[in-house]
Amino acid sequence: MSAVSTTSDFHKGLGLDVVFPTPGQIMRQRMKTHRGFIAGGLMVFIVLMVALFAPYIAGHDPYAQDLSSRMISPVWDAKGTWDHPLGTDNMGRDYLSRLVYGARISLLIGLSCTAIAAAIGISLGLIAGFFGGVADMVVSFIITVRLALPAVLVAVAVVALIGGSMQVVILVLGCLIWDRFAVVLRATTQQIRAMDYVQAAQAAGCSVLWIMTREIMPNLLNSIVIVATLEIGRAILLEAALSFLGMGVQPPTPSWGLMISEGKDLMLFSPYLVTIPGVALFFLVLGMNLFGDGLRDVTSPEGRS
Repeated sequence: MSAVSTTSDFHKGLGLDVVFPTPGQIMRQRMKTHRGFIAGGLMVFIVLMVALFAPYIAGHDPYAQDLSSRMISPVWDAKGTWDHPLGTDNMGRDYLSRLVYGARISLLIGLSCTAIAAAIGISLGLIAGFFGGVADMVVSFIITVRLALPAVLVAVAVVALIGGSMQVVILVLGCLIWDRFAVVLRATTQQIRAMDYVQAAQAAGCSVLWIMTREIMPNLLNSIVIVATLEIGRAILLEAALSFLGMGVQPPTPSWGLMISEGKDLMLFSPYLVTIPGVALFFLVLGMNLFGDGLRDVTSPEGRS
């Protein structure tokens, strides 16, 4: 007889009606009460909706230049106009339109880089954690080498040699941010490999591929999702840094990092050119980190608070 049924029968004998919550109910209750998870999820949802409905939110073409409308102040300034609620840049392009379309660029780069990094990191982490021995030593050496190389400096050097474009940025950053996936999944796989159900599958003669895909991978999904949410924010920040240096997304593509770079020379006279995309970048990355940290808390067995 299981511990749960024994406890239930004991309480029934005392005339008490006890209902034991399921793991799913416990997780949902944690989600409802975790402020960081709720705030982060709401912030990410807002940016996602802005990106999806960008054509309906933007009142102008983000690429259209109008030199007669250069440097119009935002609507909260005395010289502002509702035709350009967030003003225009030094090329006369509507800043609101570029901002909402920039959300698409940031999310696209963040998701694409994380997908590439996940493919590399998950593969290395699984191999090192499952096989151990020489394979673990080789993968650990590769991880150490990667951690010894500053991601920003390597990205700047590679992009400077190859040339900046969205495709190059995605590929380079995806090959530089896989280390966290590998480290987390290596340790988690080592723990799962010692479980009884994995030992039973090996004793039953199941192939290595079957054990990895059917026994180990389903138990790694939670860790993968949590690491992915944190790496998306990291990839967005790195892309913004490269674009700010002129080595990332190239003009006239509306990237938040590129918008900050284009406005830095005029920030003393028109600070909104830097402040608006900077706040948007801060909002998205903070939301991603709050959501990832909250997801780790609400899905952990011990229920961190």
